[in-house]
Parts: sequence; C-alpha cells; structure tokens
Amino acid sequence: MKHYVRYVRPGFKQFDPVVLARETARIVCKGNKRKYTDFVFDPEYQGIVTGYTLGCNLRCVFCGEDWSRDYPKKCGRFYFPEEVYKKLLDIGKKFGTNRVRISGAEPAIGKAHLLELLEYIENSEFRIFVLETNGILFGIDRDYVQAISKFRKIRVRVSLKAGTPHDFARKTGAIPESFNIPFEAIRNLIDHKVKFNLAAVTDPRLMSRDERNILLKKLKSLNPNILLKLQEEIILPYQATLARLDQAGFDWRQYLLPLPIVKVFRKVSRNRMVSSLVSKKPRKH
Repeated sequence: MKHYVRYVRPGFKQFDPVVLARETARIVCKGNKRKYTDFVFDPEYQGIVTGYTLGCNLRCVFCGEDWSRDYPKKCGRFYFPEEVYKKLLDIGKKFGTNRVRISGAEPAIGKAHLLELLEYIENSEFRIFVLETNGILFGIDRDYVQAISKFRKIRVRVSLKAGTPHDFARKTGAIPESFNIPFEAIRNLIDHKVKFNLAAVTDPRLMSRDERNILLKKLKSLNPNILLKLQEEIILPYQATLARLDQAGFDWRQYLLPLPIVKVFRKVSRNRMVSSLVSKKPRKH
C-alpha cells in the first residue's frame, strides 16, 4: 500500500485507527489465517508461551515492537489457528507452562482467526490465555467482546496510551476523536464480565502528573476499583523505540538515562493516587 501509515513525524496527518485496522487486516489476514513473527517462551507472567503477531492500528511513538509493526507486508508468515495452537502447545510442554499469550502489535486484528484459536485454547491443557490489546476493536464492536466472553480462560490486557485526546493523538498519531474508544472497550469488557487488566505508559518523561491524574480519574469513573487492575509502565530504550521517538520529534536521548527517579515517582505517586481515588465501598456493576 503506497500510502500505508508507518510512523509519526512532525506535521504528520492524523489517521482513523478503525480505518487503519481494516487496511492492516488486508495485509496480515487471509481468511482465518493470520501473520506471526515468532513463537517463544517468555519469563513474564511466571513463565508464558507467546505468539507474536504483527500489524497494528496505532503508531505509538514509544512502541517497542520491531519494524514488522510498520512494514507488515515484508515480515512474518501466515498461520492457520490450528498451526498456531500446535506451536504454542509444543513450546508449553517443553518449558512446563500452562500459560499462553498472544502479543505484539495488535492481536485483535483478525477476528475469525482469534476466535478459532480461542476454541483450541479453551479445549486444551492451557489454563490461562492472555490477550494484549490497545482496545480499539473491542471498543467499536460489542459483538466481538460478547464472542470472547464465552471463553473461560481468556484474560484481556488493555494498554492505554494517554490521558487526554490531545496527548493520545500526539503519542499515537490517531485522531483525537478516537481517544475514548479504549475506554468503551473497558465498559464492554465489564458489561460482558470478561476478566481484564490494564496497562498504561505513565513514564513521567512522556506523561505529566496532570495528564496521569486525568487518566486515573477517568478510569475511576468507570469503576471505583478499576485502578487496582492498572499496571504503570516506563519506556525502555529499545532501538525501534528510540528511532520512533526521534522520527516523531521527541527527545529520545533522555530515555538512555538511569531511571531511579522514575521508579520512585511511580511507586510513591501511584500509591497516593490509588488510596485517594479508590472508594471504600465499591459500586456494583
């Protein structure tokens, strides 16, 4: 695709992430087949087997994925859901883990593939299936969320990018109007009783205290206890991350510095904010 969006630059024309999801799906999906770059064992989640997809509908400046995110046509290979399941199962047996994950770029692209893969996982010896997503497709499609809600093993991890529409556009390249879509995804997950957790890059080098407070208050408005599901993250200086920050006009050099101050900020300020925002009597939903 000649005009396929790849990364953010100064003066960048913002895009609709829903449209970009459709464009990306035409590249990384063929019927129920989906492109992957690798299948590995990761030490995260106390040991988990991970299938890494490629192709995304956001262009986060702090993204740590390799260049397959930006050039999905040139990378990876197509797999049927059964092929993916067998690869994951073989690695799980080798390393003795019953946890499995689909991550990398945006795994929710390719609805038919994901739902069929979930059928295999549901009827397997795997105990937990973690799906990492930016939430855009689950925010616009309640039927998609309803479809995954029938699977007992799924745990959705929604990655939030910013606290305001302006900052969302600045960091992801997407139009500001799409800022609320991941929060709609959270509502849909709550409504359909899907187990989920949240992540957000609240690194103070990229997110101000004011923006962070706005984000936390917005989450609290969805459910008073939801902040207990939030994992706050810092930016790691991967080569692709630094290149994307540089392309977008951010000062990438500061991300090479030691992070003791950042870690202290995250620990102290998050504890203070959680204690002040989480009500003692949680509201039922």
